[in-house]
Amino acid sequence: MKARSRSLDEIAFDYSEWWRGIGIDESSMATDHIVELVGIHYTGPVQTPSCVQSLTGTGLTAPLIKDVSLEVHAGEVMAVLGSKGSGKKALLEVIARRAMGPTRGQILLNDIPITVRLFQEQCGYVPRRVNLVPGLTVRQSLDVGAQLTVGSKVPASVKKARVKQVMADLALNGVADREVSTLSINEQRRLAIGLELVRDPVLVILDEPTADLDPLNTYFVVSILANHAKKYNRIVLMSLSKPRSDIFPFLDRVTYLCLGELVYTGSTRHMLDYFRNVGFPCPEMENPLMYYLCLSTVDRRTRERFLESSSQIQSLVEKFRIEGARYRKIASGAISDATPPPPSDYKLPLTAYGQPSSVQVFAALYGRFMASSFNFNWRAIRDLGFRTLVLPAFFAFMLCFFHPLRDSQQSFFTRNGLILSAITATSFLSAAITAITYAPHRTRYYQESREGKYRGPLFVFTHALFSMPMSIFSVFAAASIIYGASELRPQWERWAPFCAILWCCYAFAEQQTVALMMVIRSSYTACVTSIYFLAIYITLASGGVKSLVVMPDWAYYASYGVMHRYAGAFLYQNEFENYASLDYAPSINGTSCGPNVEPGRCYFVSGSHFISQKYRTGRGTLHVDLQYWLNFGLSFGFIGAMYLVNVILHIIPLPASVKIKFRD
Repeated sequence: MKARSRSLDEIAFDYSEWWRGIGIDESSMATDHIVELVGIHYTGPVQTPSCVQSLTGTGLTAPLIKDVSLEVHAGEVMAVLGSKGSGKKALLEVIARRAMGPTRGQILLNDIPITVRLFQEQCGYVPRRVNLVPGLTVRQSLDVGAQLTVGSKVPASVKKARVKQVMADLALNGVADREVSTLSINEQRRLAIGLELVRDPVLVILDEPTADLDPLNTYFVVSILANHAKKYNRIVLMSLSKPRSDIFPFLDRVTYLCLGELVYTGSTRHMLDYFRNVGFPCPEMENPLMYYLCLSTVDRRTRERFLESSSQIQSLVEKFRIEGARYRKIASGAISDATPPPPSDYKLPLTAYGQPSSVQVFAALYGRFMASSFNFNWRAIRDLGFRTLVLPAFFAFMLCFFHPLRDSQQSFFTRNGLILSAITATSFLSAAITAITYAPHRTRYYQESREGKYRGPLFVFTHALFSMPMSIFSVFAAASIIYGASELRPQWERWAPFCAILWCCYAFAEQQTVALMMVIRSSYTACVTSIYFLAIYITLASGGVKSLVVMPDWAYYASYGVMHRYAGAFLYQNEFENYASLDYAPSINGTSCGPNVEPGRCYFVSGSHFISQKYRTGRGTLHVDLQYWLNFGLSFGFIGAMYLVNVILHIIPLPASVKIKFRD
């Protein structure tokens, strides 16, 4: 008999004990919420620190937030206003526990201190710049967002219904099946907001949600957020730099900052009364939000205006410090106008039902990788073409230079060039393909891992597992084209290892490029850097460019740490050793060759003689380069080692100067 799916009420009962264990009354989670800041001070960096400064802690810092206290209740929208450098973003990051510096004071959610874990589990943060994964549709993006954030015990039908509701609330139904890179800026902004709202956070913080939007869409976005706060009894906190008068009715509370200090915080209903009482009434026909924003901004046009405005603002700060406490505590009246609904009408937030399991997160990440390459849209088809068709097409082009391959003295050099070209093309194209297709997933990983949705090792494993089948198909198809059409050794037991070792070259280059893209934002720069390293490896150790026999000892022993030494030795041995067709091969002009080398006509007696000129074969067991199956196994071993390097890179904390590249 099919097991009955559990309802949300049953799941909520399971979590009631957990809520009590951390000191939260679950009934309050379903009714009223309050965020309080008490005496917040924050000292942070005033410029992006370098790697050395991040490691030594010597970056330039300054007080960014000074004694800020405020509160905002469920069902309310608060706007944090201020000019550039006023501390708006710093305040939001302090609340979101993202600040990079010492913080003093209390930040409470329902009288519980907000920790990093609590914020990640119960709240949401929408940065100004959100990098979406191209190739996905709007609906797929929200589905993945729900799978990554909504608990595993929540039924799939509830998650699906939540996605539908968010699309309806954000007016995204009309673009539900559009690929995300084709959306307009206002549609992308609404989708970015939806990726956080789909998990139903108690508190959602938005950094400049109306930036770069036209007036109509600015009004639209703010009205949507206000409706969300009232409809679901949630808290919305956002920063604005250019507030328009038409959004004034949607703001229940407002906070004005100047150089990190409070000029005013409290209800918008009482803001006009407060400033009138302190001698700054708002003129008629003026936008009060913008008027008091200008009043809270230092005028830097002349020295006299700078001193005058600074003195005026300092006076306002002192007045609010003395008289503003009662305004900060006054209710906004956003909900008091109507009869408040009973507590049962407010549903417990989805964040209260626990976190998704690792299996669910893995499935969501893998599904996103699949959708970004297998959807029926231009971006997905392009990525799929890069992953599966570029390498075979290039190898088919290489045939123009290597076909036909005759068994002659000159073919020794042609075969050498073919193997070298195959190694080089596979490695270089792997770096380029990875740089192009992996970049959006890498940037999205940085944002989502900061939100605590998953850890780096799971992301690396999922990407490697997704990439492997397509890279195997691409490499084996390309290698088969060059191997069969150029008529290399015609045995399948030679063909299969040839393809496998070229795949090792591809996978190694891919993992190396992934590692470089952890610290290099530009796809082009990461690709070029990876190719530089690969060119050094191939030149130094493959044996195709320079013989290891005549290589200086320091370079010879250094080549032991390079994967291409073992891959090159295997491929040359696979093709040349004991190949009867190359024994006493004639010159291309028809001159026959015997068992002796003749300068100008007969260069090599056999294939084994040829590779003996490239690799050391007679200086003891430890110095024998041509060990067939050992080289084969070590080539795969280097892939595993490079994968572990990536896992470690995704675990260790990186300097702030690196992480800031991938943030808003």
